[in-house]
This record gives sequence, structure tokens and C-alpha cells, in this order.
Amino acid sequence: MNLSYFIAKRISFKGSGGFSKTIHRIAVGSLALGLGVSMLSFMVLGGFQKTVSDRVYGFTGHYQIQRFSMSNAFEELPFSQKSEFSEKKNELDFVEKTQSFAHKAALIKGDEEVEGVLMKGVGQDFDTLAFQEYLIEGRMIQIPDEGTSNEIMLSLFIANRLQLNVGDRIILYFVQDPPRYRRVEVVGIYETFLENFDEKIVIGELQTIRNLNGWKADQIGGLEVFVNQDPSEEMSFDMEKILDLDLKLINSQEKYLEIFDWLKLLDTNVYVFISLIGFVAIFNMGAILFILIMERTQMIGLLKALGAKNAQIRRIFFWNGMRILGRGLVIGNAIGLGLGFLQYQFRLIPLDAESYYMGYVPIDWNWPVFVLLNLGIAVLTAMVLWIPVVVISRVNPIQSIRFD
Repeated sequence: MNLSYFIAKRISFKGSGGFSKTIHRIAVGSLALGLGVSMLSFMVLGGFQKTVSDRVYGFTGHYQIQRFSMSNAFEELPFSQKSEFSEKKNELDFVEKTQSFAHKAALIKGDEEVEGVLMKGVGQDFDTLAFQEYLIEGRMIQIPDEGTSNEIMLSLFIANRLQLNVGDRIILYFVQDPPRYRRVEVVGIYETFLENFDEKIVIGELQTIRNLNGWKADQIGGLEVFVNQDPSEEMSFDMEKILDLDLKLINSQEKYLEIFDWLKLLDTNVYVFISLIGFVAIFNMGAILFILIMERTQMIGLLKALGAKNAQIRRIFFWNGMRILGRGLVIGNAIGLGLGFLQYQFRLIPLDAESYYMGYVPIDWNWPVFVLLNLGIAVLTAMVLWIPVVVISRVNPIQSIRFD
């Protein structure tokens, strides 16, 4: 067995006195707490970003395809569902699915108030299973093969504002010349917690908008494109290559720039927070090792008197620090992963949904980040451990043996 490691093992934890044992426990505790809190910070940050992003993507797709228009109106110009993109989209491996849609401005009259809304018409390719998680009351709209069912879903915000419930029959007044109206039934109430959608979007049928606008049976206002990986410039370029000349590609991250810029801003806050925690934990390790060296001054002098070299004695305290580091990493991972698992399974910590866009603290399991976090702390701590052991070369054997 390596002599330096053997001595380090003897003087740490069980083999040390009361003071040394306390110092070791403080070192392990500070390191474990720093790592655990850092892991939880990344879990919560990742979970928050993923939850908000998924809500936006779930409502709009990662991309939208629309016809070029010089107008800034909410309503889109129609194009054929049998476009070149629709025929060639299966050639792109990253395209998971597409959904047709169209928007039309309308007014809803409640018992006492009138609310301006934007009706989003969806077709038979609408993924009701994916949208089910936002449904809090009632059911999804039924889209028949022919004709319309005259059913809509309201957001909880609009339903509360107009005092409407599932089963109520209301009139939608559409802004056009001449004005038109449709009597519809509220069959469901949804909530995304995102103001951009909840305050103005009503889910209805695409065929209703076709009938109102006089579109052909295969015409739509746009396509929502869902992809199976994070959006990128290469992905956008590949889709634009097969787009019709009169169509344009819109990235949801650019369309809802204020949401995604805000999510990116959270990264900076977490990185600063984790840097401060890491600095304190690593500084504590160096300071504690320095204290342990001072406490073992007599042992250092005795080893030097017996012929031990400075490098050999340095390795004793380096291995002592590495044992502390090892235990700190194990306990820190247990704290971080354990608390993260409890929150992930049981949602113990609630949130105010109106302020945070979700009802509980979300957790994201980003294993590459966890591995890098452990490696980063291990490497930085190992480097810092060499700083206090330099003091060993300055210890005088005769004076240190007398040291009390």
C-alpha cells in the first residue's frame, strides 16, 4: 500500500481526534451542500425552461409555415394543404408532425361583457392527446369528417372573465364585411398559464374559418411544424429548401422572443449563483486543509526527522483532502438527486401558477450537466488542495516537534 495514502487514511475521520474529526465533517458538509444545491439549481432551471418552452411549442409548434403577407393582421392568407412542403416533409428526419390551422378575429358576448378574442381553427390533424394536459374541465372539441360541430374551447381566463362554463351556448361575432356570427357550444376549458395564449386564444374548427372566409376545402392559414430535437439554423435551412416560393418559415423562438429571451436570462442568474457556491465550497476545502496541516505540525516535524521527504508528506495531506472530496461528492450527489427525485415524484413544493406559469417546482434530469458539475468541482478542488500543502516545505523539524 502507498505509505502516504496509508497515513492519510489513519489520520482522517475515525483515526483522528475530536477536533480533526469535526474539521473533517465541516469540510465534507460544506462540499456536499455546495454540490447538492448546485445540482438542484440546474434541475429547477432546466425544468422551468423545459416546461415553459414545451407549453409554447405545444400551442404553436416549433415552427409555423404561412403565406407571405404585407399585412400585420392576425389572420393569414390561405394556401393549399397540398403544398410542396407537405409532400416532401417526410424526407426530413427531424420533422415529427405537422398541424394545420388558421386564425380569425371575433367577439364573444357574455351575460354582462363583450371580449375580443382570436379564434384558432384546428383541423383533423390536431393532436388532441398532446393538448390534453392543458385541459382542466370538459372535453376536447370533436372535428367531424364533413361539416362542423360548432364546438369551442375557452381558456380559463376568458371563461372567468365572461362567467362562462362548460355546456354554455354562446354567439361568436366575426369581424368581416359583412359581419357574420356563429352559435357555438363551450365543450372544454384549458389553461397554459401563458398570457400570450390564455388572454386571447379560443380553440375552434378550421372548417368554420374556411366557411366564413370562402376558402376551398384544402386551403389552410398555416402549418405548425413539430420537430424531435432543439430548433437550429441548419434545421431552418433544410425546411426552407423545400418550401414553396410564396411561403415563409417562422421560428417560434423568434415569434415569442420576449419569452425565450427571458428564459435565457435565467441562465446567467444560475451561473452566478453556482459560481459563488462553488467558490465558497472550494475555498473552505483549502482553508480546512490548512488548519489540518497546522494541527499536525508535530507529526510533520516527526516524519521529517525520520527522513520523510517534503513531497511524501505533501501527498499525505493531498490524499487526506481527496478523501474529504470523495465523501463530499457522494453525499452531495445523494442530497441533490434525492431531493430532486422527491420533488419530481411527489411535487412537494408548489408555486403560484399566475406568477411562474406552473403549479409546482419542475425538475429536469440533465445527466451530462451533473457529470460535468462533479468533474469540475473535483478538478478545481484537487488543484486548490496543492496550495496549502506548500506550507509543509517550510516546517522546521526541531521547532515543530516542540510545537504545542
